[in-house]
Amino acid sequence: MMRKIAFGATALLLAVLPFGASSQNTSETYRQLNLFGEVFERVRADYVEEVTDQKLIESAINGMLTSLDPHSSYLSPKDFQDMQVQTKGEFGGLGIEVTMEEGLIRVVSPIDDTPAARAGVLPGDIITHLDGEPVLGLTLAEAVDKMRGPANTEIKLTIRRASKEPFDLVVKRDVIRVESVRARAIEDIAYLRVTSFTELTDQSLKKSIDRLRSEMGSGMKGIILDLRNNPGGLLDQAIAISDAFLDKGEIVSTRGRHSDDVQRTNARPGDIAEGLPMVVLINGGSASASEIVAGALQDHRRGILLGTRSFGKGSVQTIIPLPGRGAMRLTTARYYTPSGRSIQAKGIEPDITVEPARIEKLEQGELPHEEDLRGALSNDTDRQQQGAPEGQAEEEDEDQSSQNPAGSVTPGATPSTENGEEAPAVPPQVIGDVEQDYQLARAVDLLRGLWLFNARATN
Repeated sequence: MMRKIAFGATALLLAVLPFGASSQNTSETYRQLNLFGEVFERVRADYVEEVTDQKLIESAINGMLTSLDPHSSYLSPKDFQDMQVQTKGEFGGLGIEVTMEEGLIRVVSPIDDTPAARAGVLPGDIITHLDGEPVLGLTLAEAVDKMRGPANTEIKLTIRRASKEPFDLVVKRDVIRVESVRARAIEDIAYLRVTSFTELTDQSLKKSIDRLRSEMGSGMKGIILDLRNNPGGLLDQAIAISDAFLDKGEIVSTRGRHSDDVQRTNARPGDIAEGLPMVVLINGGSASASEIVAGALQDHRRGILLGTRSFGKGSVQTIIPLPGRGAMRLTTARYYTPSGRSIQAKGIEPDITVEPARIEKLEQGELPHEEDLRGALSNDTDRQQQGAPEGQAEEEDEDQSSQNPAGSVTPGATPSTENGEEAPAVPPQVIGDVEQDYQLARAVDLLRGLWLFNARATN
């Protein structure tokens, strides 16, 4: 019986082999399929426990795909359905994007406001055990399946973080509803945080821009596009978001196995931001689709990239449905930025590197100023403009000198880390909080500086 299965598979493969394939290659393919049939038959007959043919075949297919690269895999009918639900922006689980690294689970990024983010999971964390069971030996799909489960159930993650001792985190599962775009005004700056690229991301972004423009009017001085800890998503959505801010030019190109398998996507006329200066925030949790956006805006000099190097996933996966058998996720191309850069394993380098850090106000005595000196001259321009006595002008100056605009970095403050250690990745719970998010505070100051510079240049 097994020989018939092997022969049938061989005949199928031979039917799709290109004309001109050497008889030596054909013979080798036949021998390898015979080997597979022998192993399959021996496992089914002699393994210590009975295993279904379906499980053996699916595991063999998944092993073949996962051995190619970390992003190719077999999706069972259930996994395929879960993936379709996830791209719509709602799914069950912990809320983390993960990949496989040396047999362990590496966190690419936790999704904002999810159980994993609230529990303190950070980009770059290595998950070594799930409920005490070692991850080593599991496939990525098996590990993900174990992390999923009904809402309100708990799972214990054993995490290894940098040079620290491994520790446990208990995370309660929930239904993950992803709001892929969050927007608000930081005084005169429009802040747009894109957490993932789902089916409705481009629509949400445009609605957010329209809402902020109606709220802020002509007072909008710039836009911050926050792609930190964004693990990616749908390629067409990354293209749409890039197109929203670009008026012309190439957005991304993809190149497959063959030299003629090249696709280029260009921007259409129209910049939703109407030329306002932009800062794009990225970090090591920015991957895949978010790197496409960052690379396109950087190459066209449409925005200044600020933060740290991105993840470096520069490959495209195609979901190929297998009727009645789930689907296969297969890496079919690499993508390149408009300048021809490949991001694969290199990532996007920011224009301005700003490590995540804490802002601490340094204790220092009050330093004297010119107005504190006995007999100091008053400011004659203030007196002429205001028509006020010298003393009143000096009092007003003193009041103004003590003010600090909300969102700016406090003078005398400095980024710091505990015990001189390397600054940690930005925890999702502080992203977007200007008082705690040092990278965001720097972006706000940079945009205001650009606006002032441009305003003076036009006067």
